[in-house]
Amino acid sequence: MSTDVTDKSAAAAPPGKGGSGGGEGLLQIMLGGLRRNMRQYGMLIALGLIVVLFQVWTGGDLLLPRNVSNLVLQNSYILILAIGMMLIIIAGHIDLSVGSLTAFVGAFAAVLTVSHHVAWPLAMALCLLMGAVAGAVQGYLIAYFGIPSFIVTLAGMLLFRGLTEILLKGQTLGPFPDGLQKLGNGFLPAVGPNTNYHNITLLLGLVLIAAVVWQEVRDRRRQQEFALDVLPGRLFALKLTAMVAAILVLTMLLASYNGAPIVLIILGVLVIGYGYVMRNSIFGRHIYAIGGNLPAAKLSGVKDKKVTFYVFLNMGVLAALAGLVVAARLNAASPKAGVNFELEAIASSFIGGASMSGGVGTVLGAIIGGLVLGVLNNGMNLLSVGTDWQQVIKGLALLAAVGFDVWNKRKSGS
Repeated sequence: MSTDVTDKSAAAAPPGKGGSGGGEGLLQIMLGGLRRNMRQYGMLIALGLIVVLFQVWTGGDLLLPRNVSNLVLQNSYILILAIGMMLIIIAGHIDLSVGSLTAFVGAFAAVLTVSHHVAWPLAMALCLLMGAVAGAVQGYLIAYFGIPSFIVTLAGMLLFRGLTEILLKGQTLGPFPDGLQKLGNGFLPAVGPNTNYHNITLLLGLVLIAAVVWQEVRDRRRQQEFALDVLPGRLFALKLTAMVAAILVLTMLLASYNGAPIVLIILGVLVIGYGYVMRNSIFGRHIYAIGGNLPAAKLSGVKDKKVTFYVFLNMGVLAALAGLVVAARLNAASPKAGVNFELEAIASSFIGGASMSGGVGTVLGAIIGGLVLGVLNNGMNLLSVGTDWQQVIKGLALLAAVGFDVWNKRKSGS
């Protein structure tokens, strides 16, 4: 028998016994729904608490409009990598090469645009193609030759780091053309009347709020039509209110500075697109299937080799995009770029709810995990915490997230 609380069961319960007739019963229903969805909402709650704590500890500096904008720009490439890494981990693999690949693509872009004066749109297209080729080669070796992903991508990490040194000859190369620089540092243009806010950002925020409300209500109704368990009505309303409030606050903060960064729009498109693929497409369900139970997936007709190949090809493209963003952000390609990016992306995925055994995770979870690390980094920098202690704290955060996942599995199993 399922222990999940549905709206129907809550309505059927007598007042004062857990139904909607008493305040104590309502509280029990909400807490029960929260406990059963702790995997989904645990890190989101943790992110909110971290933001509140650092906002207090920094004397309000964390949520200054300029700092929020910098927070987005500084963590955008890690969030892009985290999306691809989440798909890799859900499929039951790992990719250690993405940091070196971002550096290599940045170096390739610098050689094309700075040394050979290739137009930056063509250079960007060639860099994305290069990332796709790199990901496809690694994916082919993993999927069709059966070489473990750890070994293949470890070799790729060394290979791409060496190629970066060769391309740049051990030196920093820049600056990039203005058009390419805007990818990492640019903002949406200001249009319309002077309102002391960035009008396009305000409009985008309102559109996003409407889309989120519509999607959440639509998903809830669809689940009810199929007699699936849903959050209690009050808890669902609380969740929706919190989401709208968060989007509204972020919109107002960005609109009161320079507006939404261009890379934030790119990131938003990626989150929406990949979220749809993982939730609604056959390919997304196949990724979950091969990570959750590979033998069963094969018996069900899932072409696991093909799925694995495309997952790594996709990671290569996203790594190339992240490489372009970080190079544009720094306005130069450096042999030391991308160091530890793969660890940040992996940590973001696990903090965001991915499982070590595969088959579990969401795109939004990867973004939440990346934001947890980003806020920790930014907040500790504002407090002048040394890099040594920053590493200790981030390591403890990762350990706590994975420990919570293990504890949650054991509790569910019991």
